[in-house]
Amino acid sequence: MINIAIDGPSGAGKSTIARKVAEKLGFVYVDTGAMYRAIGVHVMRHNLPTDDARAVISVLYDAHIALAYQAGEQHILLNGEDVSKAIRLPEASMAASNVSAIPEVRAYLFDLQKNIANTTNCIMDGRDIGTVVLPDAQVKIFLTATAEERTRRRCLELEQKGTPVDYDTLLTEIIQRDYNDSHRAAAPLKKADDATEIDSTGLSIEEITDIIVKMAEAVL
Repeated sequence: MINIAIDGPSGAGKSTIARKVAEKLGFVYVDTGAMYRAIGVHVMRHNLPTDDARAVISVLYDAHIALAYQAGEQHILLNGEDVSKAIRLPEASMAASNVSAIPEVRAYLFDLQKNIANTTNCIMDGRDIGTVVLPDAQVKIFLTATAEERTRRRCLELEQKGTPVDYDTLLTEIIQRDYNDSHRAAAPLKKADDATEIDSTGLSIEEITDIIVKMAEAVL
């Protein structure tokens, strides 16, 4: 099986790029961040703090996460409910950052992620794919961009979805999430030693997609 790992901070364009690359190569796209967001939504629906490990673990094993593909698009299911829109709200982003720092949450989702990678050609994006989940991936990318550029993109995305947010507030949240993700004890965000770093600031989606597709084709 051929696996492609894309890591990077929130808002760097990982999901968009990974989806495009998967389409061009005919690979399965796995958005691991969506899984953590779903856990965060699950905890919030229980009115529990997402940064309290004991509280999170108390409801963790009641959260059944599954992926479904419709017309080539990945949908995330939480206990059978499609929560693909709910997990994209700003509060779900911070919740995901909090729950992903809990080792039990990462272990809970690890087996699902590994099983997908072992049974199909896939491209997987997240924070620790190249370093922890798929350390033997044939292609590893660390995709980044300035915090300001990532905030601009996310604001535009949310505005187009009808849920506009304040730029300065979102910028503060993204900077805080960068810090949280890179300083957590469990599988912190970092570039794998053998990963290729791509700064997407100023590059188009098509340009970045072409770079990664060429890298993948070299090992196919």
